[in-house]
Amino acid sequence: MAENTSVLTAQETFGDDPVAGVGLMADDARVAARTLARAPRAWKDRALNLMADRIEARADTVLEANSRDLERGRESGISTALLDRLKLDRTRITGLADALRELAALPDPVGSVVRGQTLANGLRMRQVRVPMGVVGVIYEARPNVTVDIAGIAVKSGNAVLLRGGSAAFDSNRALVGILRDALADAKLPVDCVQTVDDYGRDGANALMGARGKVDVLIPRGGRGLIQSVVTNATVPVIETGEGNVHVFIDESAPAQMAAKLTVNSKTHRTSTCNSAETLLLHSGARETSREVLAALDKAGVTLHVDDRAAALLPPGSDHLQATDEDWATEYLDMDMAVKVVDGIDEAIEHIRTYSTGHTEAIVTNDLANAERFTAEIDSAAVMVNASTRFTDGGQLGLGAEIGISTQKMHARGPMGLEELTTTKWVVQGDGHVRP
Repeated sequence: MAENTSVLTAQETFGDDPVAGVGLMADDARVAARTLARAPRAWKDRALNLMADRIEARADTVLEANSRDLERGRESGISTALLDRLKLDRTRITGLADALRELAALPDPVGSVVRGQTLANGLRMRQVRVPMGVVGVIYEARPNVTVDIAGIAVKSGNAVLLRGGSAAFDSNRALVGILRDALADAKLPVDCVQTVDDYGRDGANALMGARGKVDVLIPRGGRGLIQSVVTNATVPVIETGEGNVHVFIDESAPAQMAAKLTVNSKTHRTSTCNSAETLLLHSGARETSREVLAALDKAGVTLHVDDRAAALLPPGSDHLQATDEDWATEYLDMDMAVKVVDGIDEAIEHIRTYSTGHTEAIVTNDLANAERFTAEIDSAAVMVNASTRFTDGGQLGLGAEIGISTQKMHARGPMGLEELTTTKWVVQGDGHVRP
């Protein structure tokens, strides 16, 4: 088994200038992507399974690296939410390996025909899926994303340049080394997976400016990171998911379902972009609302409530007075804003005002209200009687995901294999000329 394929720093290989260095890495990625684009599915699937095996076999190496990142994060005072995103344990490592194996089992999108026909003049045309080429990804404190993105890229025939952030530097370095070793063992180009982390923030800036070398750039993280990339990049960007996510409890909502679903949406994993941040309660569902608020309070959620919601709280609950700022806040923690509304009209209007276009949910037994909610809410995902935590590539059968797109161009919602491809037209004739 190959070991330590990626042991040199980027500076040792490509020089100290981040713009030149990232440019050279992108050139290598382009060459690797051309080879990977022609690779049969069996080769790519073998690589993914080897990646999974190597990650599990070298879990101790990854955990040691991750412990250094966690210690450094605690010393620097990063938030509880970021520490949760940063943390790896054996269960999460097993999950990473399983996600890679699930990707291997999925159909290969490359070469699939989107549409085709024979025209009246005899020309045969078809539109087929092809890889993007070189994909840059900028993210923060999420070593699991390193593996997810690398796996999706390999399966969809793309090369990736990763900027994983200083908080996860050691974890990402260990993981990228393991992934590159697996690619070498699978006889695929190791430069399909590279990291620019050695160049620090300058590496991220170089990725953003690598127009003509990087085909598409995907930011994944908090609002500050996403907006920085969207604002400053000259490379085409797919904007992903800041999540000010809402749950609306309709007047007809069953109390037990409403409580269970809301608690899951809020507390299942608070640091993710699909966790609920605002709860809207129909004024006609007082008893159901009491049960939902009691369940959230029991789960340890700090509630930021308006005056009408405050009157529904259980005695001694942990709560704060809501302000206008709360309606626009993505807490990513055990906090939730709560507002009482007078019906579905007010709920929809509130969501339109404050939503980031990620995920919204309605709990209802009224079919007309469910249909109206899904028709009028303009977000990437709309849930009816289901937890917002299902806005996830793995949960929706896509395998791992590269992010949740909140834009409307090319891809929207969880981005899996097909979303990392584009298309080209193939036209076949028999000496046809245009009259």
